[in-house]
Amino acid sequence: MFSNERGGILITERIEERSREIEESLLPLRCVSFLRDDFKIEDAKEVIAEAYKSAENTKTLILGAKSFTVPAQNALLKILEEPPRNIVFILIAPNKSTFLPTVRSRLNVTQEKNPPRYEPLPIELGKLDLAGMFAFVKEHERLKKHEAKALIEQLSYQAVQVEHLALTSAQLEGFEKALRLLELNARFQSVLVMVLMNFMKEVKRAR
Repeated sequence: MFSNERGGILITERIEERSREIEESLLPLRCVSFLRDDFKIEDAKEVIAEAYKSAENTKTLILGAKSFTVPAQNALLKILEEPPRNIVFILIAPNKSTFLPTVRSRLNVTQEKNPPRYEPLPIELGKLDLAGMFAFVKEHERLKKHEAKALIEQLSYQAVQVEHLALTSAQLEGFEKALRLLELNARFQSVLVMVLMNFMKEVKRAR
């Protein structure tokens, strides 16, 4: 799967399914899976402890989660750069943006080709008004980090694939900036307002 003998990063929505498939494909070699909703610093410490348990044959550690916290990723940097003998790491997440650039630079990234399929959202970005914006923000203000990032990506999909809008540079940058801010644990309500305000400005200009 990965050309790099140290393993790699797999971007897929099918985290648990792909983890099982990898384990089966590597038999009889040993795999240890760490599957979480949100991969935290304590999970990283558990992985590091497992990595330093001696192994005569190759042992693959599979780290799968919908999101990885920044402290957890920072804790893994050194061991990803210089893994113990016979240890291979495979990290699985639904979005490439989940991982810090420093993590992505240490492992090859493989993206599954099947694009995500989204249901249309109850919002028209091309005809957005204040009432619609605040109703949408109110409905989605309490999402978890991985859910918030998924909603930002779904909004981008809605704009381009559903409404067929020609996005401005500000709108495109707004989506990218939103994902970066969410990775830094910014307040989602504020991030969502920032993204949607870019469409409000365009609607006002068009009138």
